[in-house]
Amino acid sequence: MTAAQADLQAEILEMRKGLRIDRPETADGAALWRIAKDSGELDLNSSYSYLLWCRDFAGTSAVARAEPDGRPVGFVTAYLRPDHPRTLLVWQVAVDASHRGRGLAAQLLDALTARVRAEHGVTRIETTITPGNTASERLFTSYARRHGADVEREVLFETSQFPDGPHNPEVLYRIGPLSV
Repeated sequence: MTAAQADLQAEILEMRKGLRIDRPETADGAALWRIAKDSGELDLNSSYSYLLWCRDFAGTSAVARAEPDGRPVGFVTAYLRPDHPRTLLVWQVAVDASHRGRGLAAQLLDALTARVRAEHGVTRIETTITPGNTASERLFTSYARRHGADVEREVLFETSQFPDGPHNPEVLYRIGPLSV
């Protein structure tokens, strides 16, 4: 780990009093589903998928917990791309309404990528964002700036590819290489 990475990790750990970031547990699945549902922006997956995600992808995901009860108030779900294991695909980022506007999504994303970079040597992240999702666009472009990385964008899935009715296209954001 470089000195810059250590500084970033120390900064992440100095979260607002009363919050901590760690790995999700299966018991968190229902809370993550609720936070995603209440976000108003995310495609809501089945509650079952959030339970599985917390079980099978806890190592590449993160949850913010309120202290002292450990209640989840935000999360990032992600996975390593099977064909590109140094690329972390960020699936969803959501923060409970009571904790929005305080930079928690950025802290979650930074903490998760610091951990996954140290454990798996990740050099790039990817995510998809629908046009007009300004909060996500800002989150990921500011992430790229903080980490000295370029951002490439291209449409990954066109509207016509979604079988379940009207859906905006999904624009792939490729961020990397990560320097900090």
